[in-house]
Amino acid sequence: MKDTDTTRPGAGEAPADATARRGPGAAVPRPESDRRDAHRQESGARRRDGGDHTAHPPHPDDTTENGTMTTWNVRTETTDDIPAIRDILLAAFPTGAEADIVDALRADPGAWIGDLSMVAATPEGDPVGYALLSRCRVDGAPALALAPCAVLPCAQRTGAGSAAIRAALEAARARGENLVLVLGHADYYPRFGFVPASRFGIRPPFDVPDEAMMALALDGDRAVPTGTIGYPAAFGV
Repeated sequence: MKDTDTTRPGAGEAPADATARRGPGAAVPRPESDRRDAHRQESGARRRDGGDHTAHPPHPDDTTENGTMTTWNVRTETTDDIPAIRDILLAAFPTGAEADIVDALRADPGAWIGDLSMVAATPEGDPVGYALLSRCRVDGAPALALAPCAVLPCAQRTGAGSAAIRAALEAARARGENLVLVLGHADYYPRFGFVPASRFGIRPPFDVPDEAMMALALDGDRAVPTGTIGYPAAFGV
């Protein structure tokens, strides 16, 4: 999977060519049948405070991908990053749907968690990769949805997307979160520890291949809820 793996509520990271990965990792599960079909074809799916986040200060993430070592500064999004994040999503996906989803999530205090909106930036501070975890639920119990994830075309296959995803998962663990869900490519997300959600007795509210709907327990000693996933309204599911 390319670094730009895109993500929807069932998606995770926008792979190197966000277009190709957009499915799971792309954007969000969509309720309409055509959206569901799109997810199947892609093999998966996809601060509100407005201030700078300092809980997770920028830290370098060295990633070797395709034989190239790249250092990314990974940090939580700031107000100044919002236009750049939208540009990343517009460049990584074939439509503006994912960018609109993120805007809608920011406006939803029940779904938005500012500390879990991560950008991977160049040494100069320019965002090139993005990963978002927002609040979802499994039969009413809190969980997190990884989506969308995306990388600028010029930075694909450099580890920027993976760096943003790892930072988001690390931040979620530090917050005491446990269950993370992603609808994405089964050959990409397992590197982060994801396994089929069905192993936990978790299912999406739409039809997708079993291997495309994945889950990650950040703390293996804690129980996770079972049942049907409920996504934020922004995902349209």
